[in-house]
Amino acid sequence: MSFDLIDDSAKLSRLLDVLEREPRIALDTEFHRERTYFPRLALIQVAWGGGIAVIDPLAVDIQPITRIFGDANLIVLHAAQQDMDVLAHAVGRVPARMFDTQIAAGFLGFSTPSLASLVNAQLKIALPKGDRLTDWLRRPLTDGQLAYAASDVEHLLELHDRLCSDLSERGRLVWAEDACEELRTRKTGPGDPADAWLKQKDLRGMKPRTRGILASLAEWRERRAMASDIPPRQVLPDLALHGIAQRDPSSLGELGQARGVDDRHTRGSIGPEILEAVARGRDRRADLPASDGEELDRHLRPAITLVSAWISEVARTNDVDTVLLATRNDIVSLLRRDNDARLASGWRFDLVGLQIEDLLAGRSGLSFDGRGGLRLISAATEPLDNGV
Repeated sequence: MSFDLIDDSAKLSRLLDVLEREPRIALDTEFHRERTYFPRLALIQVAWGGGIAVIDPLAVDIQPITRIFGDANLIVLHAAQQDMDVLAHAVGRVPARMFDTQIAAGFLGFSTPSLASLVNAQLKIALPKGDRLTDWLRRPLTDGQLAYAASDVEHLLELHDRLCSDLSERGRLVWAEDACEELRTRKTGPGDPADAWLKQKDLRGMKPRTRGILASLAEWRERRAMASDIPPRQVLPDLALHGIAQRDPSSLGELGQARGVDDRHTRGSIGPEILEAVARGRDRRADLPASDGEELDRHLRPAITLVSAWISEVARTNDVDTVLLATRNDIVSLLRRDNDARLASGWRFDLVGLQIEDLLAGRSGLSFDGRGGLRLISAATEPLDNGV
C-alpha cells in the first residue's frame, strides 16, 4: 500500500484541490485524550478513488480540511462518534454529509463490529495488526506506524459500496442514512459542567446537603479542568470529591483532613476555590433525575419490559442491531408520548411502531412461539406479523 504524507501547507492545499472534486472520501482520525481534557488530534487519514494520504496536524494547520466538509463530498467513516467530537474541537465543524459503516452494518445483522471484523466479513480481507498503544502524538512516527494508520481508510470506500448494495437489496439504505444523520447532528463536545456530578457513584445514598456540595465541587472541577485542558481527575480525584462533600470543611485545616485530599489541594489558589465551591454547594439543590419509568404513569411502567422484549425480538428476526432500533430511553419517550419520540416516526415506526401501539391498546399480546422466540398474538390468539 502506498500513501502520501502531508506535512506542510502546500501539500495539504494540493491534496484538498483533488479531494474537493471527489464525491466520496474515506476518513479516519488518530487522537489522544489521556493527558488532556479535550481530545488532541494526532493524524487524519483520507482515501479516495486515486490514492491515500496521511495528514500530520502537528506539522500543518489543519483548519483548511473543512473545504471537504461541504455538501459536495460524502465523508465515509467507521465508528464515527469520537471522530465527530475530535473534528468539532479541532476545526470547529463536522462534515455536512457522513456515512458510518459501523452504523450501516447494524442494519445487516452486525452488532457494533470493529473495522477489522467488518472488512474481513464483507471483503474477506485481513487488516494488518498494529500496536494499539501507539503514541500517535510522538514524532517522528515510523513508516510502519504510518502504514498502519493508512490501512484504516484503505478499504472504507469498497466497504461502503458493499454495504450500500446489501442495504439497497433489503430496502434499508434509507434507514442507515437516517441513522447516520442522527449521529452527525448529535451534540458534540463536553456536556454541561453543571451536570458533571451525575457521573459520580452512590448518589442516591447521600444526604441532600452532601449531594449539593458534591454537585458544586464537581462543577468547579470540570470548569477548572476545561480551562487548564487537563483531565478532571488531575484537578481533584473522585475520592477527594466524595471526602470533601462528606466532611463539609469550612477552613483549609478541615479541608486537609478530608479523605483523598493532599497538600497540593490546600496550597495556593486551589484550596480557597474548593472552599468557595463547598460554600455554594451547601445551599444547592441537587435533585436526582428520575430513573427509567419513574416519569411514567404507574400503570404504564410494566409496559417498558413488555415493549423492550418485543423490540429485542423484532431486532433479532430482522437482523437489526437492537441498540439502533431502540434504547430504554426511547421506549420511555414513546410511552410518555413525547413529541420527539424516535419510535413514533421514521424507519423505527415503520418497523415496530404500529405493533407497539397494538400492544399498548390491548389489541395484541406476546406469546412464546415454541422455538425460543416471541410472537404477537391478537385478541383471538391469531399470530401477527413481526417483521418486514
